[in-house]
Amino acid sequence: MDSPLPLPRMQQRIRDSFARQGLMQHLGATLAETEPGRIAIQLSRRREVSQHNGFIHAGALGAIADSAGGYAAFTLFTEADDVLSIEYKMNFMSPAAGERVEAVGTVVKSGRTLTVCNLEVFDLETNRKLIAVGQQTLIRVPLKA
Repeated sequence: MDSPLPLPRMQQRIRDSFARQGLMQHLGATLAETEPGRIAIQLSRRREVSQHNGFIHAGALGAIADSAGGYAAFTLFTEADDVLSIEYKMNFMSPAAGERVEAVGTVVKSGRTLTVCNLEVFDLETNRKLIAVGQQTLIRVPLKA
């Protein structure tokens, strides 16, 4: 198996891939941190990502958490690898009432085929209050040309 990419190349690969994600662009999400095995994605509260009480919608929180975990796994892969989510589960503990949230994906175990990540979502307006946690399984697949 090939080795993971050098840090600058890996970070550029993540930025390039993130820029191609239509959903992340639609939500207005931004990359906040790109390190091996750890990715943070931020999202600001806007009408387009809100639910009926004005909080950031759980679907938007789940989407940025899923992407954070997927990219965290992707940071440990080679140029020949791509990543797809197999499953993820989120527990929402508090509403996303602040103006900005951050989803952090952290690799727990990166295997030859499957990778498991922890997912956390923080409300940045309330002293980084943890508002959601989750776990995700991803599959490493050959990159298609």
